[in-house]
Amino acid sequence: MSDWNAQIIEEFRANAGRVGGQFEGAPLLLLHTTGARSGLERVNPMMYLADGGRMYVFASKAGADTHPDWYVNLVKTPEVTVEVGEETFAAVATPLAEDERAQVYAQQAALYSGFAEYQTKTTRVIPVVELVRSA
Repeated sequence: MSDWNAQIIEEFRANAGRVGGQFEGAPLLLLHTTGARSGLERVNPMMYLADGGRMYVFASKAGADTHPDWYVNLVKTPEVTVEVGEETFAAVATPLAEDERAQVYAQQAALYSGFAEYQTKTTRVIPVVELVRSA
């Protein structure tokens, strides 16, 4: 895990899910996935969108031309763990079909302009993943 991620994770856990810096005031969660090759647990901090009881994350990788590793991991093993605030729960990660993906991504981009910028940096379609509680 990078030092950057480790610092955010530590701050997140010490402050009931709140952090400063570039994520200050933003909805943030920690997503636990299983490494596609290693089988080891990976934890990544990321912004999410809560909408009517549904929760979404965005495989933007800041507009890079490849998917983030966490996305590759959950495609192979969709059973994940989510930390949000002081709560931790098991979930199943499901990438959205294109029509719904476009609608949810547009919502996120309207709230946080960085997401609109990410899409302009790449030719790939940035996946949107719904996290559905399983326990």
